[in-house]
Amino acid sequence: MKFGFDIDDTLINLREHAFHIYREKLQQDVPISVFHALDRVEIHEPFGLTDTQGKEMWSASLEEIYYTSCPPYPNAVDTLLELEENGHEIYYITARPGEHGERTKKWMAAQGFPIRDDRFFCGVKDEEKVEIIRELQLDCYVDDKPAVVNTLKEDPIHVLLKDQTYNRHLDLPRLLDWAAFKSLTKG
Repeated sequence: MKFGFDIDDTLINLREHAFHIYREKLQQDVPISVFHALDRVEIHEPFGLTDTQGKEMWSASLEEIYYTSCPPYPNAVDTLLELEENGHEIYYITARPGEHGERTKKWMAAQGFPIRDDRFFCGVKDEEKVEIIRELQLDCYVDDKPAVVNTLKEDPIHVLLKDQTYNRHLDLPRLLDWAAFKSLTKG
């Protein structure tokens, strides 16, 4: 089978990692419970930043956010390794800026994720993700973004929504914990 995965906030806990970085950089002790209550992807509002300031903060912090100690979600690496060991194809389709592609691949490999250059798509806008997913004829795709999974819900692909506070309004099969992945798929 062919399995596709988004990276940020699907395989790795990027937003929460970034939230901790913001707390440190801005020297604000915003409780983590505030993060867990956010109903949008962006994390800057609890720090009193406007959307413009939030975008600037994110851009200025990308190096630290992407390439430091961002943890994979528990069981995510083992799940993908098991899929690979069982002969399944694994594809990564991420909206991370294209200039981060090579370093992201290396960082992901260093975390233990199985990486192949020909199955790694970086710098892909959400609408382009859908086109790639369809072209690859994936059997299963996992993402956290409502715009992507909503577009695919009528396709003959098994779509799983990685649970996040900002996507709980969607009524789609939901991945709460990577340990449950196998029971939610045919993998």
